[in-house]
Amino acid sequence: MRTLEAKPEKPAFAATQNPCKLCAPLGASLVFRGVENTVGLLHGSQGCSTYIRRYMISHFKEPVDIASSNFSEETAVFGGGENLKTALENVIAQYHPQMIGVASTCLSETIGEDVEKILREFRAAHSTGTLPELLNVSTPSYKGTHMDGFHATVLAITKHLARRSGRQKTISIFPGLISPEDMRYLKQVTRDFDVAAVMLPDYSETLDGGAWDTYHLISPGGTPVAVLREMGSHAASLEFATTLAPEKSAGAYLEQQFEVPHMRMDLPIGVTASDRLFETLSLITGQAVPGVYQTARGRLLDAYADAHKHVFGVPVAIYGEEDWVIALAGFAAEIGMVAVVCASGGHSGQLRSRLLERLPKTIAKTAEILEDVDFSEIEEAARKRQPELLVGNSKGYALARKLDIPLVRVGFPVHDRIGGQRLLHLGVTRVPSVCLTSGSML
Repeated sequence: MRTLEAKPEKPAFAATQNPCKLCAPLGASLVFRGVENTVGLLHGSQGCSTYIRRYMISHFKEPVDIASSNFSEETAVFGGGENLKTALENVIAQYHPQMIGVASTCLSETIGEDVEKILREFRAAHSTGTLPELLNVSTPSYKGTHMDGFHATVLAITKHLARRSGRQKTISIFPGLISPEDMRYLKQVTRDFDVAAVMLPDYSETLDGGAWDTYHLISPGGTPVAVLREMGSHAASLEFATTLAPEKSAGAYLEQQFEVPHMRMDLPIGVTASDRLFETLSLITGQAVPGVYQTARGRLLDAYADAHKHVFGVPVAIYGEEDWVIALAGFAAEIGMVAVVCASGGHSGQLRSRLLERLPKTIAKTAEILEDVDFSEIEEAARKRQPELLVGNSKGYALARKLDIPLVRVGFPVHDRIGGQRLLHLGVTRVPSVCLTSGSML
């Protein structure tokens, strides 16, 4: 008689509690703010754009407009094509943009909206007039994080605009989601190496501009569309994203389509990663590292020595976007800290392998490396490993309170302090923010 084997019990379902990530259209909206005279438009409900505006305004402390096709119950059933066309008409009439970036949301993706077809119909209906560039990017949050939306939009813009016309000495920089101050730093570095650079995105002015005498419908700044068209002619591209799959990489696309040499590296936080950036720029330009950075490097090493007795052996928990976690964990090891927890809501599958490459073996073997997790899981790991310091964005504030340890705020979003958009994390010109290890909750 055949006996039935007992089926293994399925683990009980646990709902996500305070996810360690944000929604994909938010990443798209950030990128659109980094292109000159461009308006982002979300194809979905009004609540999506309101949610994203709330996060961006609280971090950057700047006005942020995000258009919406304004789904209703009827639209969700019968489709939002007419809503999107009306939204495009309104945006063109009010803002007069050079480009409109249309990002999908969970709702429009769930009903299977064919946005490309809608845009083709809209272009055909306005064939006698001059339309702005109309760009579509698929960003459903149920398939990815804000970083997936960010990188998908950078790739979509690159595919839509990049052309080749000869070869230039200019380089493309794909910086990832960094602060406006970090962007200004990278632009200064390329100027000091005497090489022209085009950054995508560049929201260093649009999301951190000066005080205005009059209100601007579209914030001044961003990389011009005409300049982005020349990316296929650039001498090289730099991309600060080592967990990004090649098929999702704008730099890899330029190399495949236009033979533009593509170089990927960690975010240049601390000495080791900054050395890699400077060596790469020296290779591209044929120039020695400018003296100002050699001097700053020595000053930073002196700061390491000065702080050694305070930070050596301190266990730290780091969370956030995958590439940020890798860079910050590497920097922590560089100054003698021990990353006991490295966690991200991302799910590239590359976090563990990249950390094993970046960290000393003694740290990498013992660290809790967590992918695709929420703050409930991070808390569980942290209580087990007992870090003395928490490093990440403001979404970890509640966790820091529960653990009663300091939180050093880095990355995005920093919405419970003023000046998150002006934090300089990259390079060697001053000690990065993560060096703050006092007992205060700064």
